[in-house]
Amino acid sequence: MSNYIEEIKTLVMEGEDEEIVDKIKEAVDDGVDPLDIVSNSLIQAMNEIGPMMASGEVFVPEVLMSAETMQVGLEYLKPMINEEDIDSAGVVVIGTVEGDLHDIGKNLVAMMLESSGFEVHNIGIDQSPQDFVDAIEKYNADIVGLSALLTTTMIAMKETVELIKNKGLDVKITVGGAPVSEEFAKEIGADGYSEDASSAVILCKQLLDK
Repeated sequence: MSNYIEEIKTLVMEGEDEEIVDKIKEAVDDGVDPLDIVSNSLIQAMNEIGPMMASGEVFVPEVLMSAETMQVGLEYLKPMINEEDIDSAGVVVIGTVEGDLHDIGKNLVAMMLESSGFEVHNIGIDQSPQDFVDAIEKYNADIVGLSALLTTTMIAMKETVELIKNKGLDVKITVGGAPVSEEFAKEIGADGYSEDASSAVILCKQLLDK
């Protein structure tokens, strides 16, 4: 039998979104478990892409193509499997803090987290502290990710962390963005900081001990 699991994983890593469905269909027709494909081909491919991005072996456009290919494969397979059977790595709410309209970095983090098995709720840009609290409660989030790209909006990040803590919500708080640092994260009481999308995935898994 063809090694479909490896072949599908390779297609994801190479961003071959036009070929992925045909190969998955071929695998399923040949008796490969759809759940096996999700876990060991699609998600595993993104787990390997993350460290490659961190080490400079691949770059953002390639990662986006891989994530897109993974999503195409996942959409095709979803009707064949119970969503409950897919082990969620955890629920993440992510957004850009109040006063900040940047979203490219945040969206890449969201896509990488989703591709790595997390249930992600991207609430968008210019989100107030209360908006984050409402989303955490609505989605019963395990982790909240706060993004800021301007030094002037870092204060909004601090205020958001304070409100989450004042509300006593049981959620891990992560922060990121160009002006943000590990030191600032500790200073405002966040649980973790990541400098890019691939390290954000690693951080979230560590925080939930996945």
